[in-house]
Amino acid sequence: MLARSVRASGALLLRGSVQASGRAARRASSGLPRNTVVLFVPQQEAWVVERMGRFHRILEPGLNILIPVLDRIRYVQSLKEIVINVPEQSAVTLDNVTLQIDGVLYLRIMDPYKASYGVEDPEYAVTQLAQTTMRSELGKLSLDKVFRVEAERRKRATVLESEGTRESAINVAEGKKQAQILASEAEKAEQINQAAGEASAVLAKAKAKAEAIRILAAALTQHNGDAAASLTVAEQYVSAFSKLAKDSNTILLPSNPGDVTSMVAQAMGVYGALTKAPVPGAQDSVSSRSSRDVQSTDASLDEELDRVKLS
Repeated sequence: MLARSVRASGALLLRGSVQASGRAARRASSGLPRNTVVLFVPQQEAWVVERMGRFHRILEPGLNILIPVLDRIRYVQSLKEIVINVPEQSAVTLDNVTLQIDGVLYLRIMDPYKASYGVEDPEYAVTQLAQTTMRSELGKLSLDKVFRVEAERRKRATVLESEGTRESAINVAEGKKQAQILASEAEKAEQINQAAGEASAVLAKAKAKAEAIRILAAALTQHNGDAAASLTVAEQYVSAFSKLAKDSNTILLPSNPGDVTSMVAQAMGVYGALTKAPVPGAQDSVSSRSSRDVQSTDASLDEELDRVKLS
């Protein structure tokens, strides 16, 4: 029985080696480019050239020239990273617990010469080595340690995920902070501009009112200015009474609202009292004006006396 199982294992091993050799032969012979003297090698590929059956050189990506008949492209190796699925297999832990394990290999050829001449089928060899290493390493660990390794992996994944969440929250908060700062600065600038505009408007209104008062004062000093002022007061009096009781129900009326003449006379009396009131500096201006008039009169008299003497 033991001899039969040994023979069966040997047959399976031989069959596996033959299959690997067949895959390597097909891989080496199929899909190889022909020697057309001028060849263009694609990027991330290495073409192994033999001259008269011996290794000659490795063609680099780009333009290459070969000698017909003598040179032959023997292997084409891809320098890209490839992914190999490790088949599921059974493994026994240190405390005799059977586990079903599988895996994934990431493989990239670094030396095209060794990959072509050092091993028959590098992908198959690496897959078998990975399976053997997995069974060997699991045989050194107990089931609790295996699960502890898995728990540690999940812990690291959780920590990395939490760190990513924290960084994302920090970035979002920083973005909101910057947005609030920009919004407050924009509101501040808007308030400053609004205040400046209101100040300019108040100043313009004050200048306009001052100019209106100056023009009105100049007009009142002219001939019949009192009559024009009386007419304006009468018009405003009539206009004010026409707007009574339109804005509210409360009405404030004088003792005799129909006597427009007395109202105008009263307003003009107030105006006359204000215009006759002494103004600081006015006396000085009047005295200076009188002195100037006297001086001009004296000068004119002197000129007339001189003219009489000459005649």
